[in-house]
Order: sequence, then structure tokens, then C-alpha cells
Amino acid sequence: MNTTYVTIIVVVLALVVVGAILAPVFVRRNRSKQLQEHFGPEYDVAVQTLGDEHKAQKELAERQKHVEALNIHPLTVTQRERYLADWAAVQSKFVDEPGQAIVDADRLIMEVMQLRAYPVADFEQRAADLSVNYPALVKNYRAARMIADKNALNQADTEELRQAMIYYRSLFEELLEAENVLVEEKSR
Repeated sequence: MNTTYVTIIVVVLALVVVGAILAPVFVRRNRSKQLQEHFGPEYDVAVQTLGDEHKAQKELAERQKHVEALNIHPLTVTQRERYLADWAAVQSKFVDEPGQAIVDADRLIMEVMQLRAYPVADFEQRAADLSVNYPALVKNYRAARMIADKNALNQADTEELRQAMIYYRSLFEELLEAENVLVEEKSR
């Protein structure tokens, strides 16, 4: 066999081996970049909480699969209007009873989530599920919940309660967005 052919075969085999080694690295990098872009600050929270980037990526990918398996659906127009009215009542209650308004805001968030088919039994699972579709808001949701917990112990001041209300309102508005609303069929 000609040495030129042997050299070509060796070079091709070397390129195939290098490609086989580098391909998974590029796939992991691409996946990492996609997760960072999708989850934003929540990606960093997962890395910090789990202590390892690979574990965090696995957790975030599992969250996505979990939420995809849920039957998350929009509200009907009637449901949306009802909850908008309920939210207006909660906001007006804040002036005279800020602590109770926070309790009611938290309850409304859970009701809307449950109505849309999010599991609501465990707060951490709710936050994880919300991080898939609302990654920019989950940090504020956790902060609002911490303030609500302080409120339950009568340890939250009015400014903290106001901030919690703002956090709850931003998530509530996203959960009720028009794109999340089913148009009801008119009866004939």
C-alpha cells in the first residue's frame, strides 16, 4: 500500500476519533447555553443550590420534561374576568389589611395555578414548575412567599408586604395573560 494512502487513512481516522470526542462536548455546551438562556437567573440559583453545574442542568431539564407532561391550559374568558375582579378586591384590601391581602394574593395565585393544571401541593414544586414558563418571575415569587411566611408570624413590615404584593401581582398578571385565555364558544 502506498504511504500516501496510509497517511490519508490515519488522518481520517484521527479526525473521526477527535470528532467523536469533541461532539459530546459541543452538545453539552449547546445544551448548557440553551438552559442558561431559557432559565436566566434561575439557572444560577439551580447551580448554587445543587452545587454542581451538571446536576443543575439535569434538574432544569427534568423540570422542563415534568411541565411538558402536565396538561397546562389557559383560563377561559369568564375565569379570567372573575380572577381579575378577585385581584382588584385583594389590592383594595391592602390599604386597610395588608397582611390579609398578602394571604389572599397567595391563595389567588394558587387557585389560578390549580385551575390551569399546575400541581400546587408543595411550594418548591410550584416554584420549579413556574420556572419553566416564567423564569424571570420565579425569583420574585420565592421572595413574595418568604415575606408571606414572615407575615404569618406577624414579622413582616408594611414595606415588605407592599413588595410582596408587587411580586405577586407580576406573576398573577402573567398567569392571566390574554395568550393564556381560552375563548369560550357562544351558545347557540
